[in-house]
Amino acid sequence: MNHPRSSNGDEADRPNLNNLNANIRDEKTPRSTAPTNNDNTTITVVASNSNKIPYGQYQIDIYFQALTAGKKPVTTTDPNKLEQQAREAMSPQGFNYVFGGAGEQATMHANRLAFRQWKVIPRMLRDTLPRNLSVKLFGKTYDSPILMAPIGVQSAYHPDAETGVAKACAALNVPFIYSTASSTPLEEIVAALEDTGGPSPPSPETEEPAPPAPADDPATAASASASAEGKDPGPARLPTSSASTLVPDPKPSRWFQLYWPLDDDITASLLSRARVAGCEVLVVTLDTFTMAWRPLDLDTGFLPFAVGEGNALGFSDSVFRQKFSDKFSTGENEAQVEDNIIAASRYWAGEVFSGHAHKWEDLATLRKLWGDRPIVLKGVLSVEDAVLAARSGVDGIIVSNHGGRQLDGAVPSLEMLPEIIDAVGDRLTVMFDSGIRTGVDVLKALALGAKAVLVGRPVIYGLGIAGTEGAKHVLASLLADVDQSMGLLGVQTVGELNRSMLRKISYGGDVKTSL
Repeated sequence: MNHPRSSNGDEADRPNLNNLNANIRDEKTPRSTAPTNNDNTTITVVASNSNKIPYGQYQIDIYFQALTAGKKPVTTTDPNKLEQQAREAMSPQGFNYVFGGAGEQATMHANRLAFRQWKVIPRMLRDTLPRNLSVKLFGKTYDSPILMAPIGVQSAYHPDAETGVAKACAALNVPFIYSTASSTPLEEIVAALEDTGGPSPPSPETEEPAPPAPADDPATAASASASAEGKDPGPARLPTSSASTLVPDPKPSRWFQLYWPLDDDITASLLSRARVAGCEVLVVTLDTFTMAWRPLDLDTGFLPFAVGEGNALGFSDSVFRQKFSDKFSTGENEAQVEDNIIAASRYWAGEVFSGHAHKWEDLATLRKLWGDRPIVLKGVLSVEDAVLAARSGVDGIIVSNHGGRQLDGAVPSLEMLPEIIDAVGDRLTVMFDSGIRTGVDVLKALALGAKAVLVGRPVIYGLGIAGTEGAKHVLASLLADVDQSMGLLGVQTVGELNRSMLRKISYGGDVKTSL
């Protein structure tokens, strides 16, 4: 392809960077190129049609913010540096709680090593536009294969807590999985999304950009000049881009994760609330019926549930509150949760982290309580359990070792994924969790057969660094990485990903991890 070049070094012959998005066209029109403002290279931009979200455009938006307004991303885009940035921004206890794994963190590290041992094999000279990241799960089409993993006690990481992450997910049409261990009641999150009139679109920096200015707008020119002189350019004035005009779903998707109580009455109440709140899928975590040995928390004595943090769902539940009152009231003194947080915390923990695991036959109770909506079991690592799950009548499983936070020494989730897919992939919707850090990680899991992936720690690092905007930026960056990497791999749709695009390679020296 012949790229347009400047005829000489005069500034008048160089195109204005602010015109770049004028070259974004509908997919029915030819591709267009726009030279950059300071060299002879070009940037090719193609917007997908109205029902395909161009997540990859976020990369261009980040460059625009920097080049036209001097604005840098609210968090680093480097997945390896994100952890250190979060460590510096968050409280030691909060950071250790989300970062830490069980035992010597062997399984946590193994999760990352497992990804590094799979390499992708890109294909060339294939049409990769427009790309479509959408997947179908349980009969519903989702805009991307990424789900927000259920993570509890988010108030320990930032005051925006679960509401902030839910808003970030809603802005990008990523399903938010509400955790039983949340520090915000479920109904409060739903109300917050409704009260704001819907989430704001993604932006690569904390301030929302002003409406786009014409190419010859003096304000835009002044901003660019100020940036070049090292002055504060003020809020960015950017051209319209397909990413920054993303229209979020007016009814954001939300799923509900259950730490399964011993008391069926409490379980029924929680599931009823989740159904009323519009949760589409029930995710039952199987591997956390008791606490794990986590040295980083033990060494600092950090156990938020013991003092009421992360117990918002239980403390706001009418059935739990009544049972607590019945148990602890004396004479005319009616016990209230708020009057004895420690006792209430112990009672709640005794229900959801009792140490007693439920049995396969107990799933019939969940089916009765949840009805015909999908039920997914999270924490399956063995082929035998995957087969039992298929026989039990659930709709899906999540291959997960809880991010290495529960049983240290457990096999990496990715190691077991192909075997489980081969065993039950035609009977269950199999999803993946544990170790996702990059867009290529997502593609590897999908190519091995997963229908969707859950992402956890990176988004919480973003939350801890910069609240809602930080979480949104990390999610948007991951989605852009998935989009761009799909193109470089030579595929247009998630459905094209398969094992022929992977090669497992084990060789000395390939032990670097990026946690």
